[in-house]
Amino acid sequence: MKLRLLLGTLMLTAIAANAQVATINENFDGFTSGNNTFPQNGWSTKMAANPMPFPPAPLMIVTTDANKGVQAYSGNNTSEPSYLITPQIVAPTGDKTVSFTVVLASPSPAPGSIQVGLASNPADMTTFVPVGSSTTLSTVGATQNISVNIPASTSQYIVFRFTPTAAHVAIQIDNVVYNTSSSLAVSDNVKSKGEIQFAVNSENTALQFVTKKDPKNIQIYSAGAQKVAEGKLSGKTFDISALQTGVYYIIIETAEGSAVKSKFIKK
Repeated sequence: MKLRLLLGTLMLTAIAANAQVATINENFDGFTSGNNTFPQNGWSTKMAANPMPFPPAPLMIVTTDANKGVQAYSGNNTSEPSYLITPQIVAPTGDKTVSFTVVLASPSPAPGSIQVGLASNPADMTTFVPVGSSTTLSTVGATQNISVNIPASTSQYIVFRFTPTAAHVAIQIDNVVYNTSSSLAVSDNVKSKGEIQFAVNSENTALQFVTKKDPKNIQIYSAGAQKVAEGKLSGKTFDISALQTGVYYIIIETAEGSAVKSKFIKK
């Protein structure tokens, strides 16, 4: 009987270890900080080599600040990429998008780039296949919001490739969301016309709008596609003080009856 129970426990452990996730909503706040803490929480890394016989080697660092992120630091390596790899996902069918924030961290001496891809083997980055274009980060401290459609594939790992252009370049990623958010993607045509613009205020308590006519209605959804707020503007603002830190999607019904779809991050 004890042997059967032991075997059953081992089988359950193996199943749990190989579990595939359908969605990802990760702000890394629950991760252990440090420069030698991967793999953890299903995430892993593949680091560039150190070309020098002395430190510092390239590192993947979980930061220690209040809003944790993951920082790829090039160390002595000036050009070779390092990789951050998500937990194994259900084979993508082309109906999901991965979105995240990224910043060139201080005091990086030169630009770097980030590119999303898919891989079939988390230990072998020769299986990395790029998805979308590479984004160059050239201004220290300037956060960019990136969203990439993930195509149908048999590869089951989403990979973030960080490529430096000099030693000591640091690129930090945060707020990774992989979900069926393509239906809530930014409406570039509407935003480019300047009909509706909004931003999170400095206190992270409200959305501030710039618009000629107040929208008829506003709906806000969590990264898990749950509606968390709905209503109208009050003095060109929309209250988000009750929302937790994270990535949110917003649908704005304009005065003319069209829908503007976008997203924002509450810190």
